[in-house]
Amino acid sequence: MGQEWLKRWREGRIGFHRDATHPALVRHWPLLGARPGTKVLVPLCGKSLDMRWLARHDHPVLGIELAEEAIEQFVAEGNGAVSRYRQEPFAICRQGSVELWCGDFFHFHIEQAAEIGAFYDRAALIALPAATRQRYAFHLAQLIPPGAPGLLISLTRAPGDTGGPPYSTDAAEVRALFEPNFRVTHLEDGEPEPGSGFRESVWALVRRGPKV
Repeated sequence: MGQEWLKRWREGRIGFHRDATHPALVRHWPLLGARPGTKVLVPLCGKSLDMRWLARHDHPVLGIELAEEAIEQFVAEGNGAVSRYRQEPFAICRQGSVELWCGDFFHFHIEQAAEIGAFYDRAALIALPAATRQRYAFHLAQLIPPGAPGLLISLTRAPGDTGGPPYSTDAAEVRALFEPNFRVTHLEDGEPEPGSGFRESVWALVRRGPKV
């Protein structure tokens, strides 16, 4: 999966990238109750403009992305000075209140997530094959503190279409993956996209466990 992802960015095959903020983020994020100043984790972030929307709404952002090309394009298309530093095994870029950590999401550990108080997943879960999605859901749960909210956008493909990425993750799978560690609330289903038959679903998640 990692090498294929890197190849996509090198070749510019990034049809999954949106040129505008995702409307579901605009509609639903304000209802999650994440306070201004809460740092938001964005796994497998690409160069998503959703991170800039979150930053404009007073949320520091920590995005994790394997492809260096995605990070360099994000900062090149933005405004402001860029600072660079390392926290092994990650190379980190900061532009404004957005930090981009270049490396493997599964190598990001709880000690590095100390300030995280919310998360947003628009293209992480659906980028992973079935064999990796359970690992992803468990690892995400280790990084998110009890009581912290998140917004998840999943996708189902047309019946019989088992290709990917993006991969189809239906409601039953979303619940099976996340309900052991999160309270899961289905918010909406989108309309099928013309041509592809893709259909997005939006979920609110809250990390289970006592707040400390």
